[in-house]
Amino acid sequence: MFWGWRHPGGGLGSGWERGRLLGMMRRMWVVVGVLVAFGVGGGVVPASGSGDRGWPEVLRLPDGFRPEGVAIGEWPVGYFGSLGDGRVQQVDLRTGVGRQLSAPVGGSAVGLKVESGRHRLFVAGGSSGEIRVVDTRDGASLARYKVAGGFLNDVVVTKDAVWVTDSFLGQLYKVPLGRDGSLPAAAVTVPLGGEWVNTPNSFNANGIASTPDGRALIVGHTSSGKLFRVDPATGVAKAVDLGGESVVGNDGLLRVGRDLYVVENGSNRIAKVGLRPDGSAGVLERRLTDYRFDVATTVAAYGDRLYAVNARFSTPPTPTTTYTAVAVPRF
Repeated sequence: MFWGWRHPGGGLGSGWERGRLLGMMRRMWVVVGVLVAFGVGGGVVPASGSGDRGWPEVLRLPDGFRPEGVAIGEWPVGYFGSLGDGRVQQVDLRTGVGRQLSAPVGGSAVGLKVESGRHRLFVAGGSSGEIRVVDTRDGASLARYKVAGGFLNDVVVTKDAVWVTDSFLGQLYKVPLGRDGSLPAAAVTVPLGGEWVNTPNSFNANGIASTPDGRALIVGHTSSGKLFRVDPATGVAKAVDLGGESVVGNDGLLRVGRDLYVVENGSNRIAKVGLRPDGSAGVLERRLTDYRFDVATTVAAYGDRLYAVNARFSTPPTPTTTYTAVAVPRF
């Protein structure tokens, strides 16, 4: 695994950026001290994020599964969706042992997110135009929402709604949640406006996350390499200021605090962007890659680890094609 860091501009920029960079430099000196103490050199850090737990770093998924999305909730359990038949596989992160949670549905399971505290898994159904809600305890179907979609790709759960991106059409889908968490009768379509430009015959809206202050959404635009801050009330989008940098081929997004992890699937790497609280700007801080990545598409976190899914899009899928997810340190 290789680590790389660079500041996107020539100067330290705003006070917010200076504070962010100085804090990061202090953390880097601590890391350097630890590596020297343990005799690690040459700029290569072993890909181990489990401390002394001994949890597996490679999770084996069923042969022929064709994974794309991953979700992890409060418990050390990963959920993976199949592009081939829509089933959901559940894997214990501590042992690597898996079981089928949800049976094939004849469509796809692309992006997934666990709703904390309610045992619900929301699944974007790709070209099926369906959003599914699955019980994480027994795989029961809790709800299904049909929308006039092109390709439903990724999911984020906020305090009052679930949001799903459409990679072909310039719109998002909202599943409003009641104050008690109750599910609605139907999903709502929210067109994207402002600076958003949908490119024909290309992947557009892909990964999605909430801003650190919880007031807006961050949506990745795959074909342009840009991130957009989207007002959830109006759908108006404005490009996130990355200081001239871009995240080319951005796929899954994961926000942890003010850190936004962006999977650049064509480059087999994960970029870390430090966001402003409102999500209007960010600093591209580091990138991580790993020799075990094989067209990594999405990422989820548990403890000090990130779990990246190997979709293996460059490998022709067969019933015996092997698929994995890989754990790397959360950086």
